[in-house]
Amino acid sequence: MKKPNDNPADPFKKALAEATKVMADDRELAVSFSVDPAGGTNDSIRLPQISRRMTAEEVLLARGTADGLALRHKLHDAAVANRYQPQGPMARDLYEAMESARVEALGARYMPGTAKNIDARIGADARRKGYDQVREASEAPLAAAAGYLVRQLATGRDLPKGADNVLDLWRGHLEESFGDRLEEVSDLLHDQKAFARYARDMISALGYADQLGDDPDAEDDLADDLAEDEPETEEGEDDQNSGGDVEDATPEQSQQEQEEEGEAQASMEQEGGDAEEMEEELVPEGEAPTEPPPPAPHSEADPDYKVYDNSHDEEIAAEDLAEPAERERLRAYLDQQLDPLKGAVSRLANKLMRRLQAQQNRSWEFDLEEGTLDAGRLARVVANPTTPLSFKREKDTEFRDTVVTLLLDNSGSMRGRPISIAAICADVLARTLERCQVKVEILGFTTRAWKGGQAGEGWRNAGRPPLPGRLNDLRHIVYKRADAPWRRVRENLGIMMKEGLLKENIDGEALEWAHKRLVNRPEQRKILMVISDGAPVDDSTLSVNPANYLEKHLRDVIAMVEKKKAVELIAIGIGHDVTRYYERAVTITDVEQLAGAMTEQLASLFDNDPRARARVMGMKRAS
Repeated sequence: MKKPNDNPADPFKKALAEATKVMADDRELAVSFSVDPAGGTNDSIRLPQISRRMTAEEVLLARGTADGLALRHKLHDAAVANRYQPQGPMARDLYEAMESARVEALGARYMPGTAKNIDARIGADARRKGYDQVREASEAPLAAAAGYLVRQLATGRDLPKGADNVLDLWRGHLEESFGDRLEEVSDLLHDQKAFARYARDMISALGYADQLGDDPDAEDDLADDLAEDEPETEEGEDDQNSGGDVEDATPEQSQQEQEEEGEAQASMEQEGGDAEEMEEELVPEGEAPTEPPPPAPHSEADPDYKVYDNSHDEEIAAEDLAEPAERERLRAYLDQQLDPLKGAVSRLANKLMRRLQAQQNRSWEFDLEEGTLDAGRLARVVANPTTPLSFKREKDTEFRDTVVTLLLDNSGSMRGRPISIAAICADVLARTLERCQVKVEILGFTTRAWKGGQAGEGWRNAGRPPLPGRLNDLRHIVYKRADAPWRRVRENLGIMMKEGLLKENIDGEALEWAHKRLVNRPEQRKILMVISDGAPVDDSTLSVNPANYLEKHLRDVIAMVEKKKAVELIAIGIGHDVTRYYERAVTITDVEQLAGAMTEQLASLFDNDPRARARVMGMKRAS
C-alpha cells in the first residue's frame, strides 16, 4: 500500500534509471538525480531532478537528457575525442557540438524513440537560453548552430522552436563554408575517428584553423616516414631473425596483418586522391583561392572594440595564484579583518536567510478551475458540484533553481579596507545563499601588470601603431565556481589580500566574461551582481585611444546584457555613481555599508511584491 509520504516520482525515476543503464549497455552504471547540472563520467550519469508533481516538461527533459548521456556513454570514445580535440576555445566548442550531434543522431538510427526525447531536451535548452528571441547571428552561438546543422542533416528531423531560429541565422554562412562536404555527414556517423577529422576540416573552413593545434595524424605520418628511413643491416642477420619470426607466426596472424596493411594502404591512397580532388575543386584554374572569413570580433557587444594582443590574457583559478602555505596565511589575515565586523555581517546574513526561508515555505494559489480540491471550498462543492474555482495549486518559490555571480573589482583603488570588506561580504553571502540552496559564483577582475604588460611592450616594439585598442594583459580570477561547496574554497577568498594582485580594471570585458559564464549555466534564473569603486581605468589603453574608449565598451556590454534579459544585472558602486551605467544600481558612500547593500539588494530580488522590491533597491535609471 502506498504511504502518504511516498514520492510519486520515485517509480518513474527508478524505471528511467534502469532504461538508461540498458541503453548505455552498462549494468554497473550509476544513475542519480540531482539539482546540479546534468552530466556523465566513465561510471556515472547525473540526471535533472524531478519534483513530486512530475510535470510533462520535467519528464520529457529527464528522458531526453538520459537518452543523450546514455548514447554518449555507449557510442563516444573519449580517447579518440581527446586525440583530435582542438586547442582554442571556439574550435573546441564547435568540435564538441558536432560530436554530440553525431552521437545522438547515430543513436536515433538504432533507437528511433530517442529522437523525440532528445528533441524535447533541445527545445527546453533553447527556451532556457532565449534562442527563440535572438534576431542577429552575432547574438546566436555558432557552435550550437553547427551542431544543429549536423543533427538535421543526419536525422532529417525538424529542429525544435528556438533551435531552428539559431540555425536559420547561421545556415547561409555554414553551408557556404562547408560546401559539398555537407553530404558526407551521414556516411561518417559510425566512424568517430573519420568524423573527428571531418569536424576539424569544417572548423578550419569556418576560419578557426589557428585554434586547431597540431594535426594528430601528421605525427603518425612522421613516425612512418622515420621508420621507412631506417638503414638496412649489412650482414642480414636481422632479416634472418625477422624471417624466423614470420615463420613462427601462425598463418592466420600473418594473413590478417597483410590484409590490415593492404586496407590501410588503400585507405591512404583514397584519402590522398580525395584531398587532391578537393584542392582542385577549391582552386579552379585561373582563379585565386578563396580568402578565409574575417576573425570573430573581440566583443559580442561592440564589433568595433579592438584588442591589440590577447595572447597574454589569463583566466585563472585563485588557488593557482598562491602556494598552500600562503593561501592559509592570507585566509587567517582575512579572518582577523572579519572579527570586528562579525556581529553586523552575521545579523545581515541572518536577516537575508530569514527572508529567503520565509519564501521557501509552501504557498498556494486558490480559486482555480483545476488542481487539488480545496478543502475550504468543500461545503460549496457539496451544495453545488458544478461550482467553478474550487481548486488550488502549490506555487513554486521564485528563487528555486537560481545561481548568483558576484563580480568583484580587483583594481588598485580597492586596496586596503574596500577589498577586505568585499571579500568578507562575498564569503558570508556565499555561505548564506548556499544554505538556502542558491548557488554562488565569485569572480574577480584586474590586469596582470601596470601600464601595459606584454601587450604594451609588443605594441611599442611594433612602432606604436595608432589606435591599437585595449593595450594590457587581462587577469580574470575564479575565486569560487558555482558548483564548488564553500568549505572547499574558503581559503581562496583570502587571496584578494595578496600583495601586488590589485592593478588596473577593464570592466567591460570582465562583465562580458562573467555574463558568458552565467548564460552557459543550466539554472533557470541567473543574477549577476557587480561591485566596483570606479569607472574603467587602464592608463596604457586610455593614453593611446579615445578618452572614453573603455567606458563606451562598458556601456555597450551593459546594454547587451540588459537587452538579452537572460541575466538579471545589478550593481553596487563604492563611492562611485554607477547608476549612470547600470539600469538597476545603488551607490554607497562608505565601504562599511557594503554588507547591508548586498543583502538588501539580493533580498529585494526575491521579494514577491514588485513595489517593495523597487523601494528596497532604491534604484535609479541610468541617464
